[in-house]
Amino acid sequence: MELLTTILSTAVVLGVLIFVHELGHFLVARWAGVTVLRFSLGFGPRVFGIQRGETDYCVSAVPLGGYVKMLGEDPEEEVEEADRERSFSHQPVKKRLAIVLAGPLSNVVLAIVLFAVVFGVFGLPHLTTEIGTVTKASPAAQAGLQPGDKVLSINGKELEDWDALSETIQQEGTRPLDVMVERNGEVLHFRVTPQVQEVKNIFGEPIQRPVIGITAAGSYRVERINPFKALYYSLEQTWTLSKLFFLTIVKLIERVLPMETLGGPILIAQMAGQQAQEGLMNFLHFMGLISINLAILNLLPIPVLDGGHIFFFLLEAMLGRPISVRKVELAQKVGLFVLIVLMVFVFYNDIMRLLPKGPGVPAP
Repeated sequence: MELLTTILSTAVVLGVLIFVHELGHFLVARWAGVTVLRFSLGFGPRVFGIQRGETDYCVSAVPLGGYVKMLGEDPEEEVEEADRERSFSHQPVKKRLAIVLAGPLSNVVLAIVLFAVVFGVFGLPHLTTEIGTVTKASPAAQAGLQPGDKVLSINGKELEDWDALSETIQQEGTRPLDVMVERNGEVLHFRVTPQVQEVKNIFGEPIQRPVIGITAAGSYRVERINPFKALYYSLEQTWTLSKLFFLTIVKLIERVLPMETLGGPILIAQMAGQQAQEGLMNFLHFMGLISINLAILNLLPIPVLDGGHIFFFLLEAMLGRPISVRKVELAQKVGLFVLIVLMVFVFYNDIMRLLPKGPGVPAP
């Protein structure tokens, strides 16, 4: 059952994300009056499909992506004079840009919808202010705080969740804190003075910040919200995650994050199976995360990716003339090589994660 869940959940995640991405290209191409010759889920040989009008809707053999093939997509493709109005390469730059940009934007819209459904149906989760552990000899321990205490306020500021607690400590710096907690139904006050210590951020970088030596218990409360608030928090979540993914790419380039942290389809499959077993809420939220990830990756200015095409179209718009076909083809060959190397690397990382960690087996 676990293997079946993993297979089905992976098929749903990849299938939906790829379909939505290609659907974005397809719909805007049709809106722009461009003939779409093929709408394919997957690459390689055609497995099955159906012909409707001029478009072949099909499933192909390699399920690691998809594509929309348009008339005149190759600038060197011969297009009859009567068909030029419906040819991709004969469209104005703004239309070609819109068609290519529609794919990543469709994944962003999908993420917004998924998060809105999660927050609207299941509620907005908040990490409570219940203390899980108190570091020995820390300011919190010296003041008398204990695991299980629920922090109600700091310096008179009521706290709704753990994020508010953490932000308040950072804002107050090393000034003494009046911490009000609830313990066994009794409200107690403690005087705690934070200490500046070196800690690591989410990227493993050492930073200096004031701390009092407590960690969260990991308990959550769920806030029921109306659809409008769900949409607002969905937009906020999408924006926050988009910035985080961009920053992650920067940290990878800067070698702050090791390349071994990258994962590919196998890791996605493992995580999809795990989240599916945790429940529908976790699974939909995970799908939203991967959808944003897919959008950001496709916007990178690497030839053969959507971002590479967007880069050339913007360059064409600035120069006022098309980029040389030879230069574009050379850039695409380099981009394809980079993409293949990256895929080999992430597959290697995925396989190494599957191998048992023991003598003679390097740890990922």
